[in-house]
Amino acid sequence: MTELWNALLLQPMLNFLILLSHVLFSNFGLAIIFLTIIVRLVMLPLTLRQIRSTRAMTTLQPKLQEIQKKCGKDKQKLQQEVSKLYKEAGVNPLGCLWPMLIQLPIWIALYQSVLRALAASPEDLLHLSQNLYPLSVVHQAVPMGSGFLWLNLAIPDSFYIMPILVGGTMWIQQKMMTAPTTDPRQQSMSKTMLWMMPLMFAFFTMQFPTGLALFWLVSNIIGIVMQYFITGWGGLEVTVQRWKAILTRVPAPLTPAPVTETSVAPATAPEEELAPGEARQEKRPEHGKSGDKRKDRRGRRRTRPKRTRRSS
Repeated sequence: MTELWNALLLQPMLNFLILLSHVLFSNFGLAIIFLTIIVRLVMLPLTLRQIRSTRAMTTLQPKLQEIQKKCGKDKQKLQQEVSKLYKEAGVNPLGCLWPMLIQLPIWIALYQSVLRALAASPEDLLHLSQNLYPLSVVHQAVPMGSGFLWLNLAIPDSFYIMPILVGGTMWIQQKMMTAPTTDPRQQSMSKTMLWMMPLMFAFFTMQFPTGLALFWLVSNIIGIVMQYFITGWGGLEVTVQRWKAILTRVPAPLTPAPVTETSVAPATAPEEELAPGEARQEKRPEHGKSGDKRKDRRGRRRTRPKRTRRSS
């Protein structure tokens, strides 16, 4: 069984990974990224089928809850009604499981290939050489260079950056796939899976070589992109809208207080400074332009015409 597994999955993927690293300037980090993308594209039809089946099952949840309330404790009637509903909707409850079961061996083989290619001890190199094809290009590329960016792909990340990225991207992917439900049991199960899987893989990332963490990180990012283009943000929609509202919120400009007539104080002319010993004189109002004060005080509008001297 082990020989069959190695011949069908492990050896082809391992040799292709080493050959890809040789083509990409002996950069094993780029080889892991490109191989993960290639495997994801090959399994794209299965992934699409799994996502669509899961989405179809989600849309049937309200009807399934109504059937459960209607049938009560009659399990036989419940099973008949549920089967009838699946048949009418054209949904197979195992449709979301078969693609996952088919993808699982491929992911395990890819995981083992990355782990085998990062051989550091003489024993690991011996096991690696036993799984290589008799090609000079492949044998010349061994041992692999383990440097990529700030990372050493052969050992765990000492800065714990990769565990945080792997756990965070896996949480986003799980949140997008979580379907809204009113069933308390399903809500509890979804919440448990939402936090258990990211924390578990983050812990694994702290124990395993960073090359595996890079593989998980790239796989999660591709899964998030695919999930977004198929179903949108899904269960992450509320969180995304909340962050958009926070980031796009513009503070209101400061408006001055309204000016009223009572709030404006009358303007007064500045008082003139007096010299020492000088008394202040009151200014009398002007009484027109004619100079006749009596007439102006009586309210007459006519003014005495000014006399002009004639030149002799």
